[in-house]
Amino acid sequence: MLAFPSTYSIGITSLGYQIVWATLAQRSDVDVRRLFTDQGDPLPRHCDLFGLSLSWELDGPVLPELLQNQRIPIWAVERGDNDPIVFGGGPVLTANPEPLAPFFDAVLLGDGELLLPAFIDALQACRDAPRPERLRQLARVPGVYVPSLYAPRYDGDGSLLAVEPIESGVPALVEKQTWRGNTLSHSTVVTPEAAWPDIHMVEVVRSCPELCRFCLASYLTLPFRTPSLDDGLIPAVEKGLQATKRLGLLGASVTQHPQFSDLLQWLDHDRFEGTRVSVSSVRAATVTPELGRILAKRGSRSLTIAIESGSERMRDVVNKKLTTEAIHAAASHAKQGGLKGLKLYGMVGLPTETDDDVDATAQLLLTLKKGTPGLRFTLGVSTFVPKAQTPFQWQGVRPEADKRLKRLTKALKPKGIEFRPESYGWSVIQALLSRSDRRLAPVIAAVGDRRESLGGWKTTYRAALNGELDSAPGPALPPPPPWAEVVEEVWEASRILPWTHLRGPLAPEKLREHHDQALALAG
Repeated sequence: MLAFPSTYSIGITSLGYQIVWATLAQRSDVDVRRLFTDQGDPLPRHCDLFGLSLSWELDGPVLPELLQNQRIPIWAVERGDNDPIVFGGGPVLTANPEPLAPFFDAVLLGDGELLLPAFIDALQACRDAPRPERLRQLARVPGVYVPSLYAPRYDGDGSLLAVEPIESGVPALVEKQTWRGNTLSHSTVVTPEAAWPDIHMVEVVRSCPELCRFCLASYLTLPFRTPSLDDGLIPAVEKGLQATKRLGLLGASVTQHPQFSDLLQWLDHDRFEGTRVSVSSVRAATVTPELGRILAKRGSRSLTIAIESGSERMRDVVNKKLTTEAIHAAASHAKQGGLKGLKLYGMVGLPTETDDDVDATAQLLLTLKKGTPGLRFTLGVSTFVPKAQTPFQWQGVRPEADKRLKRLTKALKPKGIEFRPESYGWSVIQALLSRSDRRLAPVIAAVGDRRESLGGWKTTYRAALNGELDSAPGPALPPPPPWAEVVEEVWEASRILPWTHLRGPLAPEKLREHHDQALALAG
C-alpha cells in the first residue's frame, strides 16, 4: 500500500509519488495499491508494506489518521509480526524525520532510484523472519533509517544530548543516498483528474547550484545534476507526447541545464505545433527574449522567477546572486518574447531583514510595473521557515513577518499588483515540524482535525507541556521545549540538533560556515 497524505488530484500530480509507485509496480514480486485521503485502489487481503511519500511538512500529521483508517497501530513499537512495515520517504523525511519517527518502522533518506529497490530486496530476503530481525536487516541498508533502533538522550533540563543506536551493528550515522545516473524522472501517469490536468512532467535538473542559504531544494539534493539531452530529456519528452499535448519541465532552476537552449530549439520545431509547454521557476538572469518567444509560441502565458527580496542587501545575505538590473531585464525579455505575465516569489522574515528591506520589495514591483507596461505582475510571498539540513537551520521564524506581509499588502494591492501572501500561521506550523524532535509525536497524534489551524496546534502543544497528553509508548521522554524555543529562537552553534545522527550532502560544519558567511554580509 503506497499512500499520499492528500487527495488523488494532488497526490497524482506529485512526480516523486508517481515514480515510487511505478518503481514498485514494475516488480513482479510486489503488488502495489495506491491510497489517497479521498480514494484508493481496492485493498489487498493482507498488507505487508505501508508506504508514505511526504514532500510538505503540513502533510505529515495526516499519517496517524491514515494508519488508523487501515487498522494499523499508529505507533511503530506496538506493531507485531502480522502488521505491515510502515515506511516513508521524500524531502521532509530526509531532512528531519524525528517528529514523525515513532510512527515509522523505516525511513528512506535520499533519492529513490537505487534506495527503493535496495530496501525491497532487503525486505524480501528476510520476509519470513520475526519483525525485530527484519528491522535490523533494513537498518544495514545504506540510507535506511530505522527509528526504533535509535534512542534520544537528554540532560536533566530536557536538552537533547545525542541520538544513538541501541544495538551494536547499527550505524551511528545514517547518510542520505544520491542518484548519479544520466537520466532523471518523468511522469508515469497522465490524467485529466490531476491538479495539473493531462500534463506530462519531465525533471530537467535536480538540486540547484545557487545555494540560497534557506533553500532545502538546493542543499538537501546536492550535487546539482542534469540528465543527458539525447539519452534522457528528449526520450522522456517523446514518451510523454505520445499520451498528451501538455508538457511540464520541472526543476529548481531548469534554465541552468547546460543544454536547455538546445532543448528549447528542439521544441520550437513545427512538429510540436499544438503542444503546450510550461516551465517551473527559472533563474531571472537566464531569461532571454528567445526563451519568452518559444514558451509563448508553445502556449505559456507567464514565467516564474524567485527574487526572495527587492533589497540587494538581503539577496546578498541569502546568496541569491541576483542584481536588480537582472530582474528588470527578465521582465523586459519576457514581454519582448510575447509572454503576458511575470510571477515573482519572495520572502519576509529572513535573518537580519528590516522594514526598509520589505519596502524595497514593494518599490521593486512598482518600478517593474511602471517600466514594463502591459506585463501583468504577480508577487507571492511566504514567511521564512528554518529548514533542517540548510545553513539557516539555526535561525527562527521572526514574529514581525506577519506584520510585514500586511505591510506589503498595503503597499501593493492599491497599485494593481496581484499580491498572494502565504499564511503566516502555516509557516509557523512548518517551522514547528521542521525543527522538532520525537517529543512532538504525541502532539501530532493528539491534534487530529485541529491540525488545520495554528490555534489547534498551540492548544495541543500546551497540553503536552502540561503533561496532559498520552505519552508515546516506549521509554519515557521529557516534555517538549517551550514553543518559542522551537519556532522562533536562534539556536547556538553548539546546540545538538534533532537530526544530528542523519547526514545530508553537506556536513554540519560546512552548513555553519555558510550560515556565518551569510550573516557577515548583513552589514
